[in-house]
Amino acid sequence: MKKSLYILLLFFWIIPSGFAQLKTHTFEEAEKLSKENPKPLVVFIHTSWCKYCTMMENSTFKNPEIINVLNSDFYFIPLDAETKNDIQFNNHKFQFIPNGNNTGIHELATALATINSQVVYPTVTVLQTDYSIVFQQQSFLSGKELTAILTKAKK
Repeated sequence: MKKSLYILLLFFWIIPSGFAQLKTHTFEEAEKLSKENPKPLVVFIHTSWCKYCTMMENSTFKNPEIINVLNSDFYFIPLDAETKNDIQFNNHKFQFIPNGNNTGIHELATALATINSQVVYPTVTVLQTDYSIVFQQQSFLSGKELTAILTKAKK
């Protein structure tokens, strides 16, 4: 019984301190927070069916160094490109645009993930404090690759 209690205490004392939590925001929240404390936005455009998106969620965005940089120097916004919710951002209302039976893409995903007339998942887009796009990358990014990008973006 004593051993179980020690293991339980150890679990609740040591384990949580080793896991940093990535703060995520909606566009509305980030826009409001940015007025008080301007920081660039990092938008992760993904879908539920994209295997590379899931890989990034489970590796890159679980990396403690990435979490620390995103939490301290950016507002991180995950955007499901197929969300049907309207999004109010930068004085514009963005909507889901259907393009078939139960398929479509959100206007904001199109605006932030289009490179060479094409949207590919996952896409990471960095917006400066004036919401201009300063970086876009359409592919899986490792923690090391994203760290280099974030280091350049916060200068």
